[in-house]
Order: sequence, then C-alpha cells, then structure tokens
Amino acid sequence: MDSNLTLALDAMGGDKAPGAIIKGIDIARKRYPNVHYLLFGDERRIGPILKRFSKLGGICEIRHTEELIGSEDKPSHALRRGKNSSMRLAIDAVRDGDAAGVISAGNTGALMAMAKFVLKTVPGIDRPAIAGFFPSMRGESVMLDLGANVDCTTENLVQFGVMGAAFARTVLGIQRPKVGLLNVGTEELKGHETVKAAAEILREIELPFEFSGFVEGSDFGPGTVDVFVTDGFTGNIALKTAEGTAKFYAWNLRAAFRRSLMSRLGYLLARPALLALRERLDPRSYNGALFVGLNGVVIKSHGGTDARGFASAIGVAVDMAHGKFNETLIEDLHAFIAPEAAPRAASL
Repeated sequence: MDSNLTLALDAMGGDKAPGAIIKGIDIARKRYPNVHYLLFGDERRIGPILKRFSKLGGICEIRHTEELIGSEDKPSHALRRGKNSSMRLAIDAVRDGDAAGVISAGNTGALMAMAKFVLKTVPGIDRPAIAGFFPSMRGESVMLDLGANVDCTTENLVQFGVMGAAFARTVLGIQRPKVGLLNVGTEELKGHETVKAAAEILREIELPFEFSGFVEGSDFGPGTVDVFVTDGFTGNIALKTAEGTAKFYAWNLRAAFRRSLMSRLGYLLARPALLALRERLDPRSYNGALFVGLNGVVIKSHGGTDARGFASAIGVAVDMAHGKFNETLIEDLHAFIAPEAAPRAASL
C-alpha cells in the first residue's frame, strides 16, 4: 500500500524537534516500511540523532537548512522571510512533486499561510480548514474547522461540510457519512443566521453524505454524526475543552485510586480495563490534523507531541495520500457546483 510514497517533514518544527520526529519515523517505519522521508532542517542536529537508528538510513534523506520558523513568528513574517526555512522547503517539496505530503509540528498560523500561498486552494474552496478526528462511542468522528478560520460565512460552513464528508470517506472509510452543524440547540429556529442559512443549503445538496441537521456539544461523545461542522473559533474551543476534560478526568481517577489501601487494591483489579481505556482515549493516537481544501496533503501535528504522536500524524498523511483525498474532494465539488446538483451553490 505504501510503496513509492515520499513524505516531506519539517524536522525542526515542534517543541521536541528533531528528536521526536526521527523517533516517530522509526515507529511508523514498522507499519509503513516502504515510505521514504525528506527531512528538512539543520543537518548538524538531525544527523547525529538519525545515526542512532540504523534502519532509517535507507529511507531518510536530510535536506539541510539552518533557518526555521519559531512558535512566536507571525504568519506574515514567516511568508516574507521564511523562504529557506525547514517548513517552507518541506511545503515546496509537495508543490514540486518531490513528496506526496508534508507534516509539521511547527507554528500553525505560519504553516497555514505558507501552504495556502505555495499550494493554493482547490477550485471551489474559499478558505482551507483544519480537520481532525477524535474517539466517540461509535468509533471516530471528524470535526472542522479546528482553528484556521475564526469568522466564517455561510458559504465557508457549507464548503466545510463537503470537505469534512470527503475526509470521513477517505480516512474513516464511511461510504455515506452523516454531517451535522454545531449549534446551540437542535431545533431549526435556534442559532444565528449564518448557521441557519448553511443548514438550508446542506439540506439541498445531493452528494454522498447525509445532512443530519443541527447537533450540540453533547453529541461529541455519542458520535451522533460522523462529521461536526463549525467555525474555527468554536471548533478550537471545543477541541481544547475536550482535551482539558480528559486530563481532569484522568487526574481525578488517579487521585481516587490513591486514597486508601482498598482503592489501590481496586486499581490492581481494574488495571487491564483502565489501560485499555487510556489507550482508547490517548490523544497521541489521534494526532495529525489535515489542512483540507489545499492542492496537496498538509498535516499539522500537535506542537508538543512525542514520537508516538508524530507517528500517528505520519499515518494520517499516508492515508490521505493513498486514499486520494483531493481527488475525492474535487469530484464532490464539481458535483456540488453543478446547477442540477445544488441550485443555490452558484455563489460558492
């Protein structure tokens, strides 16, 4: 499946770069043995670490640059002065056909700005969005936007729905995903006019997904729909709230098991189930958000992730490249903007 696939990595992006990136490659290598990697960054820092992993020598190539994008750099500054940075050169490799996708754990705003400038958006998409997936009672669900667009128009939300459905079909293998608009209630009269207008358009679309109407934050856990659509402001808050809630729950659980001898004994009995739960909810297993709507596969890894998390981001890139996500999206968009498919979509 992964033969003849090359990925470009921003080896200097992230809090634990380049060590976590290289260790992540070593983990991913066991699942994707035929993927090759272009590592953009400072060879003096990358080379010594890479030598510790003898099996990576044949699948990794270092492309040296001493420039990098810092976590505090503004997107505009990165665009103007980061042409030779590890992040920019990795994106350029996708544009030039040297790599099938790019992965970076670096500055999110800079990555989005550079990727949009270099790769451009898919025809029919006004703004790219950040899409990621998370666990639910039904398996996994997709949510977008996770922070790329704070203010969104009706057209943006509709496009997010189309892109999110294509993401679910490609990554999760759901032939006809259910799509819902995140709102303050499920009733049709609730919400602001932008959300209401987007719902009207999504109800009319005849594409390979089912629009389920409005959904609420309480629907995340049950996985009421496969795709949750919202603006980047709300989506980012929802994501960080979920992450914080998971940490709070884990902290309280550990504290409860430490309270007494009996609780410690109870932990020993429950340990197998708790380990399975931790594995299921481990955010590292869901690391790797896709910038949907670009002419190329661009994966954003969490900046603070470790090797296991970065390996998960590599897995998302492999799935997107082999699943031909962009081809699926373009096909859906062509059907969407056709007059007979969606009469109200001409303005998009």
